[in-house]
Amino acid sequence: MGKYVFRILRFDPQKDKTPYFQEFEYESSPKDAVLDALLNIRENLDPTLSFRHSCREAVCGSCGMVINGRITLACRTILESLKDKLVIIEPLPNLEIQKDLMVDLTPFWQALREVEPYLQPAESHPPKGYRIDAKQMEKIYQFINCILCGCCYSACPVVARGQGYFGPAALAKLYRFVRDPRDLRPFSQWEKIDKPQGIWGCDTVFRCHDVCPKDVRPADGIEGLRRKLIVEKLKKVFRRKPK
Repeated sequence: MGKYVFRILRFDPQKDKTPYFQEFEYESSPKDAVLDALLNIRENLDPTLSFRHSCREAVCGSCGMVINGRITLACRTILESLKDKLVIIEPLPNLEIQKDLMVDLTPFWQALREVEPYLQPAESHPPKGYRIDAKQMEKIYQFINCILCGCCYSACPVVARGQGYFGPAALAKLYRFVRDPRDLRPFSQWEKIDKPQGIWGCDTVFRCHDVCPKDVRPADGIEGLRRKLIVEKLKKVFRRKPK
């Protein structure tokens, strides 16, 4: 056990004019995750401290926050890995603070809904089900790993400019489905991302790669969408009948 200082950004919009930092001194094991420490602080020191968590196994993605300047998951961040007894915790950037470490994820979910992130197969069901070859599955597996934590969205400099960009997670999730051979959505249904707020807005600085806890590499999906969109456009040109 060791004494740590947790400097946590606090903000309650119902009573605070601006966010402020509050410090808590607490005895924690270096083997504890930051999430464990936050739970202990809330239970023993301040029951008003607000943050999200669920699975504690890096599956739900709900405990994304900024820890010592790095956007990450609190459940995966072990105290001894921080190499410091001072732990500074802030909410995810690019999103409005709801209370303390909780942020409003509405723009993130709106972008995700816009791309319709679900399999759209043929209307008639094949007798043997919707099977997929293992090699084809390997091409989209990294994008299936996305846990929708919002870390990439919060790290994205394009989102920070506030121009309605879809964000890395939504675009990578779209690529996961349009690359799936079982998905038969028409090109006209997903070419709506052919705009500055879509695939052409990405600066390709790979901040999304740096913070992704599951190594999804969202920019790979965005580049894949760019290539596929260009191919589909060329197909449309060559299918046109000469006058």
